[in-house]
Amino acid sequence: MKKGISTQQLAFLAFAAVINIIGGYIALFLHLPIYLDSIGTILISAVLGPIYGMVPSLLSNLVLGMMGDVYAFYYLPVGMLLGALNGWLWNKPTLKKGGRLLLALIITLPTSLLSACITAKLFGGITSSGSTVLVQLLAKTPLGLTMSCFLVQLLTDCIDRFLSIALVQTILKKLPQKMHKLF
Repeated sequence: MKKGISTQQLAFLAFAAVINIIGGYIALFLHLPIYLDSIGTILISAVLGPIYGMVPSLLSNLVLGMMGDVYAFYYLPVGMLLGALNGWLWNKPTLKKGGRLLLALIITLPTSLLSACITAKLFGGITSSGSTVLVQLLAKTPLGLTMSCFLVQLLTDCIDRFLSIALVQTILKKLPQKMHKLF
């Protein structure tokens, strides 16, 4: 029995990282309040599991960080946590029956908490994301900066994760059976 990663899987990992980079740049340049940089991570973690699910985020955040969005370096642990959690939970029978909205909520809570802590403590609530305006508005309320970061992050991440999961589900349904067997 052959162990390790196949050439097809390696190419699929690289492709997923490119999907993350393209999505991240679209969100960055359009100043969207969602991120679109986890579609490839969710795809890989759904197909190959939690360990490989962390790789696209690692690669894409490094590339995004080197190509202009320096914030991407700091959020690398968030994407890796997302890949691990999604890969671990994707095929759980209760989540398959409960719907992907429940999965989006479950993987969003810990990743949003981590992301909010990074945003508040390292950047004072100001990042390259379009949601920064919302954070700054809420930070002036009794919620304070960290809670404002968390609430905005939770809202934007839920939308982002749900859209990403729905897209990945559609992609996986449309893939030919031959492709499923490769992975």
